Amino acid sequence: MIVRPAVADDAVQIAYIYNHYIATSHATFELDPINGDEMLRRMELDGHPKFPFFVYEADGVVCGYAFGRKFGEREAYRQTIEISVYIRPGKDGTGIGSELYRRLIDEIRSLDHHAVIAGISLPNEPSVHLHEKFGFEKVAHFREVGRKFDRWIDVGYWQLVLE
Repeated sequence: MIVRPAVADDAVQIAYIYNHYIATSHATFELDPINGDEMLRRMELDGHPKFPFFVYEADGVVCGYAFGRKFGEREAYRQTIEISVYIRPGKDGTGIGSELYRRLIDEIRSLDHHAVIAGISLPNEPSVHLHEKFGFEKVAHFREVGRKFDRWIDVGYWQLVLE
C-alpha cells in the first residue's frame, strides 16, 4: 500500500471511482459519467505542480485519490487551494482518506499555499468527520444550491488556514 503522485495510467481507475459517485451519491454534482480520457485531461489540469494529485494504491489497484485545484479565478486567490478526496467503493471507512489527506496536506504546506478549502455536499458525515479531523472548520453553508436525484442538496464549506 502506497500513496504516490497520480500518473496517466491511473486515469481509467480514477474515472471508475469518480463515476461511482456520479451514479450513486451527491458527493459530486456531475450527472454524466466520464471516461479515462476526460479524467486524464482533468488530472493534467489539476495535477500542476502547485496543485498536487495523489492516489492510494494497493496491489496495483487505485483505492482512492485526492487532489488540489485552483480556488477562484482571480490572481488574489493564488495561495488558496480547494481539495477533494474520493474512495473506491467498498474501501470507505478503512483509513484511505486519512492517508491521502495526510500526504496531500503535507504537500500543500510545502507549496506556499495559505488556505485550504473543501466543499462538502450535505449530509455527508464521513466527509465532515475527515475534514474536521485534519483541523478544518466549517465556514459557510449554502442551502439547496444543487439538485440531484430529484432533491435539493445543501453545500457546506470547510477551511483550514495553514500556519
